[in-house]
Amino acid sequence: MKRIIVFGRIPNPTFDYYLAARLQAPDMPPYEVADIRGREISSINADGAFVIICRYASPSVLRWIESNAGRLSGVGLFLDDDIPAVVTGRDADLFYRLFLCYRALWPLRRLSRHLDIVWASTPHLASRLGEVKAVVLPPAPPKALWSNTYDVVEVDDPTNRDVLIGYHATGVHLEEHRFLRPIIVEVLRERPQARFEVFADRRATVIWQGLDRVEIREPLPWIEYLADANTRRIDIMLVPLTPSDVNDSRAPTKRIDVARYCAAGVFSESIAYGSFRDTEELRMPYAVGAWRKAIMQLIDDLHAREDAAIATRQAVLQMMAAADTGFGVFKKGQT
Repeated sequence: MKRIIVFGRIPNPTFDYYLAARLQAPDMPPYEVADIRGREISSINADGAFVIICRYASPSVLRWIESNAGRLSGVGLFLDDDIPAVVTGRDADLFYRLFLCYRALWPLRRLSRHLDIVWASTPHLASRLGEVKAVVLPPAPPKALWSNTYDVVEVDDPTNRDVLIGYHATGVHLEEHRFLRPIIVEVLRERPQARFEVFADRRATVIWQGLDRVEIREPLPWIEYLADANTRRIDIMLVPLTPSDVNDSRAPTKRIDVARYCAAGVFSESIAYGSFRDTEELRMPYAVGAWRKAIMQLIDDLHAREDAAIATRQAVLQMMAAADTGFGVFKKGQT
C-alpha cells in the first residue's frame, strides 16, 4: 500500500467526524480525498492505493475500482447509518430514501466483490450488517472541528436574561420534532427569557409554525454549519432520539455539535449516549415531563449550564483519542 484514496460526497460530517483525524495519525500513509460529485476520477493513480468508500459510491467510482482492481492494495467501506432502516422507515422523505437506494444500496451489489473490510460507526450498527464482520470505528473528531472562538466555557453574565435553546435536526428526525413541540410551547410560556431556534426541513417546518420566539431555519450546508458556530454560542442544545432501529445504530456525534456551540446539552438516554448514571451530562428518558423539567432547570441555573457544557466537551476530548491509532489495520509501509 502506497497511499489511501477516500471517495465520497466530501466535505461532509461523516468524513470529518470519523476519517479526517485518523488519516493524519502518526505512521499513516499519504492520502487523497476525492469528491464523487462530478469529479473526473479516471486520472487518479490507482497503483498501490487503498480505497475507502465514505458512505456513498457513484457509477464512475465503481467503474474505476473495477478497471483498476488488480492495481489496488485493498478496498474498504465505511458506514455510519443503518441505511436499510432509514429507507424502510417513515421519517426520511421519499427523495432522500430514493437517493440512499441509488448511492448507498444499489452500488453494494458491484462493490461487495471488491471489499476487503467494512467499518461501522457503532457495535449495534455492526451487528445489523449480518454476516459481514464489520470493524467498529467510533467517532474521533479533530479538535479544530469543535473548538471555536469560545474555547473556554464560561458562565454568562447574570444580567443577560436571554437564553437561546437550539434543536439542529436533519431530515430524518420528524418524530423528534413532534416530541419537542409541546415541550417547547410550555417552556416558552413559563420562561419569557427563553428563545428557541430549530433547523427544520419542509415537512418539519409545519410543526413549528405560529409560535412566538421560535426561529425556524433551513438546514445549512456542512461548511456553513461549521462557520455558524464560530460567530455565536447557544445556551442549551437538545438531542432527543425517538426509540427506533435507525436511532439504535447512531453514534454520539451530536455531542460534537453541542461542544462546538459551547452549549449545555440535553441528551436522550439511549444506546448512543448512555444512561443518566455516573455522568455530569443531562441524559433524559424519552418522556415529555422529564425533558420539560430539565430544560427549565437549565434556563434558571447558569452554573448548571456551565457544568453540563464542560461535561460534554470533556466527553468529546475523550473521543478524540481514538484517532491516534489510525484505522487499526494498516500503517505506512505495510502491505
